[in-house]
Amino acid sequence: MPATSFPKNKIRIVLAENIHPYASALLKKEGYTSVESIKGAPDAKWLNENAGSIHLLGIRSKTFLNAEFFEKAKRLISAGCFCIGTNQVDMNAAIRNGVAVFNSPYSNTRSVAELVIAHCIHLLRKIPSRNFNMHHGKWDKSSTGCHELRGKIIGIVGYGHIGSQVSVLAEALGMKVVFYDLIPKLILGNARQCKTLDELLALADIVTLHIPGSAANKNVINSQRLKKMKKHSILINLSRGDVVDLNALKSALKENHLSGAAIDVFPYEPQTNNEIFTCPLQGMDNVILTPHIGGSTEEAQEQIAADVTAKMLNLLETGNSTGSLSIPEIALPVQLHTHRLLHIHQNTPGVLGEINSRLSEKKINILGQYLNTNAHIGYVALDMDKKFSGRALEELKKVKGTIRVRTLY
Repeated sequence: MPATSFPKNKIRIVLAENIHPYASALLKKEGYTSVESIKGAPDAKWLNENAGSIHLLGIRSKTFLNAEFFEKAKRLISAGCFCIGTNQVDMNAAIRNGVAVFNSPYSNTRSVAELVIAHCIHLLRKIPSRNFNMHHGKWDKSSTGCHELRGKIIGIVGYGHIGSQVSVLAEALGMKVVFYDLIPKLILGNARQCKTLDELLALADIVTLHIPGSAANKNVINSQRLKKMKKHSILINLSRGDVVDLNALKSALKENHLSGAAIDVFPYEPQTNNEIFTCPLQGMDNVILTPHIGGSTEEAQEQIAADVTAKMLNLLETGNSTGSLSIPEIALPVQLHTHRLLHIHQNTPGVLGEINSRLSEKKINILGQYLNTNAHIGYVALDMDKKFSGRALEELKKVKGTIRVRTLY
């Protein structure tokens, strides 16, 4: 691969929020020596003070990148979200400023799916109350109300990457699988797709939620829907905190309509480990509460580190933007014996024509050109004859609608 035009030791990389050390190791292995790791989430003051000198920034879910940050981050090439979501990033601001935002939506799929199965077994066997009793000296050796997983019907709401993985694991353990999704899905194994959510709720012994947080999904499991669930069934939510009405769930549990629940996500979650957590379900011996740890395994965090770091490095070293949620995706073959320039611009008619005209006027031969656009911006990579001079960079900066230009090599 050609050497990049900017020395690797001058690329400032910041990894915040205890990102798995594998990310730092990968970056240093590739020759990047200015890699800083920050334990906690940097606040707005720190971000604004350092925005102008960072080239790559890695965050997790508690660091908020707002419009003010992106306006100041003139050197920032990429922001990597080492997690599933990107709600903590002002995506419109990232787009306006031509910053590539990456995440890792699938790396923790297995970890979440395994925890769902664990909750199924624990709740069917009444482990939460048995555990509590044993810790307080009470010996209650009884099979009353305890059941096997085998033969039970699990209803999966949202048959995406996690939901379908739960489906595979559940069927391997002898469960019958039904699922509901807004769109037709490729069915794995012997699973069956329900036509409506209400149909699924009436059938399932265990309902597990794997849906995105949205206005349409807010409190989708409410008092009315809980009443439609099978008597003595179980509810599991490892998706988003606002999709279940927790007060309604508490009532359904106290009335013994549901026999148990496991909740890993909440409408409001503490921002630090020192903040007190409160929830209507606390103190109930048939409820498992976990602090948003569905994807929190060493294996998942290492996979996320590998995935996001690889995407950021690929952009930095080749211009390849595959996986970006902000700038258009282009996949670029490496061209030897050429110079490569990257141009991000507002998506308005005539930009590509102006680029080509300006370079043609300067007698600069274009050997390869790759363009993609989204609704807001365009991203073009230009491979040029090695006779290229620095004048080409200056010409590209003059193109109307230019957001940023970078010489790659």
